Amino acid sequence: MMRQVLIGLISSAVLLLSVHAQAFQFRDTTGKLQQLDDYKGRWVLVNFWATWCPPCLKEIPDLIALYESRKDIMIIGVSMDADDPKIVLDFVQKMGITYPTVLGNRKIASQLDEISLLPSTYFFDPEGNPAARQLGIISREEIEQFIQSKSVPKVKDKHP
Repeated sequence: MMRQVLIGLISSAVLLLSVHAQAFQFRDTTGKLQQLDDYKGRWVLVNFWATWCPPCLKEIPDLIALYESRKDIMIIGVSMDADDPKIVLDFVQKMGITYPTVLGNRKIASQLDEISLLPSTYFFDPEGNPAARQLGIISREEIEQFIQSKSVPKVKDKHP
């Protein structure tokens, strides 16, 4: 059953990106510039969320756990709460979010796409190529299954 859910997720909700967004640049809440090129060799997930979005809040603990347990994944959270940065910063501290957080807006988001639904997560493979996007909630298990499905080692021909 879980395999069917994953196949459905990948085939319907996870869409291949047509945008080649290698040059995104986000300045996080600590002032550090977050660029896709800085994370070559790692999967990069850019997750758009908001403090008022229940599905966003539900997936944040999974994203924290994933970020803290896997060195091959970089997560950048982009908060779309444009009105009050203090609310976002207090929320990040309260939730214990350890991955970089960006105070987002439509201009920042447009580097990747027109964000029409929160949460939205954009996946980039270890070479920095767009791999997929997930509109709506995603779990740690779904992320890991997606990465595993894309990371199957290629079989080499055996020639004498």
